Amino acid sequence: MKLYTKRGDDGETDLFGGQRVAKDQRRVEAYGSVDELNAALGLAIAACGSDAGESRVGAVLQGLQHRLFDLGADLATPPGTPGAGKVRRIVMEDVEPLEAQIDELDAALPPLRAFILPGGTELAARLHVARTVARRAERRVVSLMQAEEVGEPIAKYLNRISDLLFVLARAANQAAGVADVAWQKG
Repeated sequence: MKLYTKRGDDGETDLFGGQRVAKDQRRVEAYGSVDELNAALGLAIAACGSDAGESRVGAVLQGLQHRLFDLGADLATPPGTPGAGKVRRIVMEDVEPLEAQIDELDAALPPLRAFILPGGTELAARLHVARTVARRAERRVVSLMQAEEVGEPIAKYLNRISDLLFVLARAANQAAGVADVAWQKG
């Protein structure tokens, strides 16, 4: 089987279930941004080094990658699509573990007293990039929600991911003994 199908050469792509839509359609933009977030997480995992699977940050990120694949499939499968019941949907129970991780990690960090700049260690910088991609994916989902039916927990889930990535970046800096860089007004 060849990797390329040539079916997208005309600017269209298939949703799950076979419906053809333009590649710049809101739903495609939304799950494309989720795919980009997944790739950004892979880049952050690479900065965890050879023990990425054993490190706390690496394990959290790898778990997120699996759920983001589910989220992408959820977005690529509009409600009512034949076979949609086989797709794992993002539900509120997916949001709760993210909140628990955020609370646990944040409790071990010094309180924020100022806005911080993205950066510090290489891992923290990559996590901040992933955080901004998560925010864009969330915006794309909100745009889609204004036009079509989308599961409500998806936007909440992406919002919590960006929060989790923020606290993971701070934790990565703390673990490396690197202080967060406070924003200084110009």
